[in-house]
Amino acid sequence: MKLLFVDDEQTFLKYLAKRLVLDGFTVKTTFSGEEGVEAAANQDFDVAVVDLQMPGIDGIEVQKRLKDLQPNLPCIVLTGHGSVEHALESGKYNAFKFLSKPVDMDTLIETINAAYDYRVQQEKSSFGPEDPQTGTKKASAIKKLYGKFRKLYGVEK
Repeated sequence: MKLLFVDDEQTFLKYLAKRLVLDGFTVKTTFSGEEGVEAAANQDFDVAVVDLQMPGIDGIEVQKRLKDLQPNLPCIVLTGHGSVEHALESGKYNAFKFLSKPVDMDTLIETINAAYDYRVQQEKSSFGPEDPQTGTKKASAIKKLYGKFRKLYGVEK
């Protein structure tokens, strides 16, 4: 599973990434909202874990932009500055779950797996049946291609 982590706390993020790699995940770490959005514009991820308070664009804006780039990408909000208001604001942009730092590693892994399972279920229910010849979902491929063209030509929805 391919994860995108967006957090300005580099030491914390490097520790998490090392631990998750040992558990079999592929992890892309970015240390600002801008870097996270750029990474998502260039490659697909299965799940994103986003900090809320960062210099530059904050986690809520990152969620908005990730949703535009990869509509099915579930975002887990992980923050040391948690509040009900932030959770509600994140929920507007379909945050999968809101976790507070420090987070228990088992809880984080369970949440990542649940977010991935949710994504798979959403993709199965929103796209047509598999093409019997290729075994792939045509609608999914077309949607990804459409999103990349939109980004390439700067076309908003």
